[in-house]
Amino acid sequence: MDVIKRIDDLRKDRGWSIYKLAEESALTQSTVSNMFNRGTVPTIFTLQQICDAFGITLSEFFAETVTLSNQDEVMLLSQYRRLKAPDQQVVRKLTQFMADRAYAL
Repeated sequence: MDVIKRIDDLRKDRGWSIYKLAEESALTQSTVSNMFNRGTVPTIFTLQQICDAFGITLSEFFAETVTLSNQDEVMLLSQYRRLKAPDQQVVRKLTQFMADRAYAL
């Protein structure tokens, strides 16, 4: 897997600039720029910060494909990925609460 291409694809999916990726992942702009301009492969720690910014796990990052069954799922995931990490956490808690409640009924 081309790690830098995967990061770039995820960044572009969100409409983020390199600056925005650096800001969201709490990395310096030079660290992120070097990744793209010089092909510097990120350390695991750096990659974890990037994944946190994207709201995905390392496992999801390295997963080759994710199959979504319909347009509603595609739209929901797309909107979720555009949220900042604290807002994503709220969405996860809300959906877990709703799922738990549905199973209890």
